[in-house]
Amino acid sequence: MSTAKLTSCAAIAAAAAASMSTRSDRAYSESYFRFPFFSSSPSNSSSPTDQSSDNKSESPPSEESNNSGFDPQSFERAANASREIKNSPHFKKVKELLYKQEQTRLAEIDAEKIHYELIQIQGDIDRVRNMYEEQRNLIQEQNQRQAQVLRLEDEHARKRLQTDHENQRRHNAELVQMQEKSSERKEQARQATEEQIQSQKRQTERERAEIERETIRVKKMAEAEANVLEAKLTADHNSRMLIDRMHGERDKWLAAIDATFSHIEGGLRVLLTDRDKLLMAVGGATALAAGVYTTREGAKVSWGYINRILGQPSLIRESSMAKFPGSRFLSQAKNKVLNYSTLAKAEKPVGSQNGLGNVILHPSLQRRIAHLARATSNTKAHQAPFRNMLFYGPPGTGKTMVAREIARKSGLDYAMMTGGDVAPLGPQAVTKIHEIFDWAKKSKRGLLLFIDEADAFLCERNSIHMSEAQRSALNALLFRTGDQSRDIVLVLATNRPGDLDSAITDRIDEVIEFPVPGEEERLKLLNLYLNKYLRDESNNSKGGLFLKKQPQKITIKDLSEDVLKEAAKKTEGFSGREIAKLMASVQAAVYGRPDCSLDSKLFKEIVDYKVVEHHQRLKLAAEGGLPA
Repeated sequence: MSTAKLTSCAAIAAAAAASMSTRSDRAYSESYFRFPFFSSSPSNSSSPTDQSSDNKSESPPSEESNNSGFDPQSFERAANASREIKNSPHFKKVKELLYKQEQTRLAEIDAEKIHYELIQIQGDIDRVRNMYEEQRNLIQEQNQRQAQVLRLEDEHARKRLQTDHENQRRHNAELVQMQEKSSERKEQARQATEEQIQSQKRQTERERAEIERETIRVKKMAEAEANVLEAKLTADHNSRMLIDRMHGERDKWLAAIDATFSHIEGGLRVLLTDRDKLLMAVGGATALAAGVYTTREGAKVSWGYINRILGQPSLIRESSMAKFPGSRFLSQAKNKVLNYSTLAKAEKPVGSQNGLGNVILHPSLQRRIAHLARATSNTKAHQAPFRNMLFYGPPGTGKTMVAREIARKSGLDYAMMTGGDVAPLGPQAVTKIHEIFDWAKKSKRGLLLFIDEADAFLCERNSIHMSEAQRSALNALLFRTGDQSRDIVLVLATNRPGDLDSAITDRIDEVIEFPVPGEEERLKLLNLYLNKYLRDESNNSKGGLFLKKQPQKITIKDLSEDVLKEAAKKTEGFSGREIAKLMASVQAAVYGRPDCSLDSKLFKEIVDYKVVEHHQRLKLAAEGGLPA
């Protein structure tokens, strides 16, 4: 209660001090100034009569002050009130109370400020929440639309798969019927073959017994003669015979050399002295040269005629089969010499470690090719029908090389033809196709027939660009490949597998894609052709002793593995053939230098040039134009 009184007094004092200058003197003169709360002060004990006397005595100055606008008594009364407040025992409490009220007011202002900030933050949160809700609703709508699209695609895919499964089921049923018929024919052929084999075995056993008896008799006779000869000849006798033989051979050769040079000397002397004999000798030499030339050209013509009659068909561009008796042994001897020279090198080729010679492929594709080679070899060993294959992919990815390696590893003969050679033959194409298959049956080991650019004459028969002769050639090939063969493995290679006739694809058992090499395969190819074109000393020593001037050896400087890895990264999209041409260009650039040296700078320049050329070729191919 006292605190409230002090507060009210302080407020009254402040109001009085603020309004002193505005109040009139009459207001103060009529009512004396006092604080009812401070009854202990001496001013409160004064009587009203004194106050009235004072007022009467002071009335003239107040009138003057009112007239002049300044009242000094108000200041005096305010000073007295201030002194009374200071002298009051509750002054400190009033001061503390005022301070607390100010602090409370400031706290309320801060609370209000925080409240407004919280309201603002809540508004931001609500705005972000609304934005998130809108985004979530949008994402849900997108997911619903995407799920609907995927559901429709899945329904279409299921319908398409059901149709494919139904077609495949019918196709499998037809294949089962054909296989049953084929199995019956095979069983009949197997029984006939077994009977023939048994009769041949019995005949072979009889011949083997006769040969063994004859061998034993000849062996005993040879042992007896050897014993007699060994008894006759002694070490001294052999040495005397050897020395006499050496002397006789030496005298004979010396006499022959003397006689030869004497005859040559006499003939030259006669030719130089007699002009007629000199002219006869020159004419005889000329006639001899003409005869040699005529004989050589006649032999070429005769050889070509024999080759057309007895040799391989004209459509076959390359073959490992022997053309004539004895040529197989020459080919085998040549291959052995080449293999020996290859193994004698210090470094083996990069591709020799993968079992496919110089063919660099992706590991998965390499394993599949090796599996096909083993399967083909086992098929040949068990006299089972061969499986036909289709190789497709961009040009220069190793399809022809893989076909050669499969034939080599499976022990089959190899023959290659090109589909583009069939169309120019016209009506004769059918005869040539039959000649190829008849010629292939002559191989005792089996033949792998590789048809490159197969889409050139094996395209869809409904095509308007296909002539009647090409259609007849396709029908001939279909007729010869109707059943699975034990003599021929048919391997087709094409860049456009979609253009092949459906009957051709039905005869294919294995379909293999040959993509462009990856980065690791490109690095291996760069190392392979670097060894072949630049590090292989056999390329620099061709001609042997008959060359008057040996070519300068290529020197390789600071060409590290990192440079080759960088080149492998840059040549993305290059085929194996393009990488081989790249290294051939590097070889040509090296030969253009006086010192025949290769450094990393020259190698990088050639690689950058070839990369730009590759991209330009792709751009022209995409635009459908060719460089002018």
